[in-house]
Amino acid sequence: MPPKPSSTLTEAELRLMKLLWTRGESSVGDLQAALPPDEALAYTSVLTTVRILEAKGYVRHRKQGRAFLYTALLQEQEASGTALRHTLVRFFNNSREQLLLSMLGDGEISADELQELKKRIAEAE
Repeated sequence: MPPKPSSTLTEAELRLMKLLWTRGESSVGDLQAALPPDEALAYTSVLTTVRILEAKGYVRHRKQGRAFLYTALLQEQEASGTALRHTLVRFFNNSREQLLLSMLGDGEISADELQELKKRIAEAE
């Protein structure tokens, strides 16, 4: 039995979704050409990934001449929210507190970022 499609985006899928969010409607060739040289993919790899995204319901296509043009159906904010919820459940027992404590405990937060977080927490109360 084939594996169940993931509800989150793989790295390759996310790269192409970022291009669609930035560029808007694009052909497979446009997407391939827009990839940075260090992230280049073969045309067939881009095509396969876009078809997977379409099967997941994240993009749709329309035909223009001989080409298919793809458009993102999943918005960037929705994708990031889904990924964050997935991480929250998988790694932090659905605890926002554990997630924030983990972020604060890694020692990489700047004083400015910490001040902004304090401000946002106060505003949310």
